[in-house]
Amino acid sequence: MPDQLTQESFTVFVKNAEPKLSYALAAAYGPQVGKEATADAMAYGWEHWDDVKDMKNPAGYLYRVGQTAARKYRRKQALFPAVESRELPQVEPGLPSALEGLTELQRIAVVLLYAMEWSEREIADLLGVDRSTVRRHRDRGLAKLRSSLEVDAGA
Repeated sequence: MPDQLTQESFTVFVKNAEPKLSYALAAAYGPQVGKEATADAMAYGWEHWDDVKDMKNPAGYLYRVGQTAARKYRRKQALFPAVESRELPQVEPGLPSALEGLTELQRIAVVLLYAMEWSEREIADLLGVDRSTVRRHRDRGLAKLRSSLEVDAGA
């Protein structure tokens, strides 16, 4: 049975890291797979908390654990379900399939920056990359989305 201090430190970590981890994995693998991968990553974190808590970037490490977990949940289905235009008129109906056309890192950068309003620094810290890498994937992802959705960047 873990001691009280261990439980408390993990609880604080989960409160701060789990939402970000969940959003990042959902951006990468879709909402359903992201949810399952997050649960697996957090369970791993609890089981190995004595080692994980002392890491430089425990949330980033558990993101990698979640990536591995996502492989077993990936199905031959769309990452993002089709959007019924009458249900969500503010969402471009072609956006889900356009997002699937992005690389994983491009999708993470675009979704977390624009849909979840994360900072470049938050994404870079979670992924363990430089901010310039996040910007590069954002720029390439936006260019692909514009092309796929036939949007003029100057409009």
